Amino acid sequence: MRFASDNSSGASPEIMAAVLRANEGFERSYGADQSMTRVTKLVRDVFEAPEAAVYLVATGTAANALSLALLTPPWAATFAHASAHAVVDECGAPEFYSGGSKILSVAGDGGKMTPDTLRQALSANAHGDVHSVQRGALTITNLTEAGTAHTPAEVAALAAVAHSNGMTCHMDGSRLANALAATGASPAEMTWRAGIDILSLGGTKNGCLGVEAVVMFDPTKAWEFELRRKRGGHLFSKHRFLSAQMEAYLTDGLWLKLATQANAMGQRLANGLRDRGASIPMTPANMMFPEWAAGHHARLEAAGAVYYSIPAPKGREACRLVTSWSTTDRDVDAFLSAF
Repeated sequence: MRFASDNSSGASPEIMAAVLRANEGFERSYGADQSMTRVTKLVRDVFEAPEAAVYLVATGTAANALSLALLTPPWAATFAHASAHAVVDECGAPEFYSGGSKILSVAGDGGKMTPDTLRQALSANAHGDVHSVQRGALTITNLTEAGTAHTPAEVAALAAVAHSNGMTCHMDGSRLANALAATGASPAEMTWRAGIDILSLGGTKNGCLGVEAVVMFDPTKAWEFELRRKRGGHLFSKHRFLSAQMEAYLTDGLWLKLATQANAMGQRLANGLRDRGASIPMTPANMMFPEWAAGHHARLEAAGAVYYSIPAPKGREACRLVTSWSTTDRDVDAFLSAF
């Protein structure tokens, strides 16, 4: 009954097997391995983007920070939802790697900014005034930190506002597979066709040991990214172990199969809690924020359940629950029984 995070699950058998295969013999280092050539082709095929540049790093923070640094000079700002990982969970890494750029928060319910709230944030920024930070990039999180999923139309509407204001668009896709499984959208529809210029494609939360891909749909700045990755200490010498994970992840749709399982368990858990009186905002995937009457935390903790509690009104309890690719019906049913 471990629902604290999808980060807490292990790696899928397919990923582990791929890493063990990669450990055999010798291979070229620093991304020149044969598996990386196959990864690039897989990403281009999956995203229907034949010119995309593809690079691997080991963490989502590195993927986001290096990507945003590429798009945002030190005198500019990245605009992000107030709850976005880049705002609250990356210890200033985007600002650090960009040499001092700012991140400006954008409001919006359910983890989503809207075109109107984005315009409001932009209008509050004195663009063009030498005394003010300039407009750099927009970053959109999908799934959001509230467990909601942007549709391609929602992404396109936000990207249109950004592009019309001379900005580029980044997507934090640490849980992109969950968003795709929840919405039924294709990878291309959710990203470059909707106006995304650069994507952080997550693997770690969805069954990998530790790998994220940076996908540049416009490869103009590919060389600059390579330099930033090396200078930032995120170019692995034994890169083949990153490549092996991402290759297995994208082969035969494994990434979407794993996310579909995580989402299905999330919906089973959410529906079961609603049936038992909990209040849960509608979320389509594997992350939820239920609220219930006081007293359940003690029973769940005594039964061995692990999750994050969050502040709630007096007489109520609230928490964050996240299912993963390895969550089973038995895990969910045990939690519901303890509840």
